[in-house]
Amino acid sequence: MAEIVVITGLAQGMGREVAKILAREGDKVAGFDVDGEGLDSLEKELKDIGGDHLLVKLDITDRPGILNFRDQVLEKYGKVDIVLSNVGIGFFGPFEEIDLESALKCLEINVIGAAAIFQAFIPSMREAGGGKLIAMSSLVGQIPFPFESIYTASKYAIEGMLLAFRLELEPFGFRVGLIEPAQVSTSFAAKIHKLPPEGSPYRERVKRFIDRDNELIKTAPNPVQAAEKIVKVLKRKKPPLYTRFAFRDSFFIFLNKVLPVKIRDAILVGFMDIKVK
Repeated sequence: MAEIVVITGLAQGMGREVAKILAREGDKVAGFDVDGEGLDSLEKELKDIGGDHLLVKLDITDRPGILNFRDQVLEKYGKVDIVLSNVGIGFFGPFEEIDLESALKCLEINVIGAAAIFQAFIPSMREAGGGKLIAMSSLVGQIPFPFESIYTASKYAIEGMLLAFRLELEPFGFRVGLIEPAQVSTSFAAKIHKLPPEGSPYRERVKRFIDRDNELIKTAPNPVQAAEKIVKVLKRKKPPLYTRFAFRDSFFIFLNKVLPVKIRDAILVGFMDIKVK
């Protein structure tokens, strides 16, 4: 049966591919993004597919705009079955050297942005008997990564938020899910990977981290492969609380929970090639 799916951050990457797959399957897609050009090209693709859709240019930090978007969606479709919080930005750098005002923007977009879209649609979904609330998290929502302290904090916050409100909403027919990819082969990492300036005590290790991450990205799922996995989660009647893209990710999370801190830290530092030399 066709469903009405709200997606944030769908102009590029995984969100865009999810929207196209859903449209091909006959679902109705409503979404927004700050990237107007990306939305225009997606609009053309969705029209070619023939799906019913509503695309709006909107910044996730514009909370009155989100409420207006919600009203447009409900006026057009009458209800929403699934909300996928996909919008997010990366943040990279040695903690000592990061700009905290920029860090605040990351937390505002990644955490409060997710909160805003879910909070906007929960009332109407609750009155209709519930639905599915799915958030794109990350492996770093379970395993803290060096040089990604703020991004890690944002994903830990998303996971904590959903795990908490899940207990509030399940009695009303909601299912909550977290999707935790390690890497996806997109330009996401390249946009944030910057070496510290010459003279930084972290520069050499950060370079090795970036080089290692770039190697891992070469074998990571591409946006279409990732989107196919995401759509399977969205379409399940009872999506799992946690979804990972690879056995290795689940195995690392298991080790992170059971091994002594010293051993698990050594594994992570070795895996990312940032041992002190």
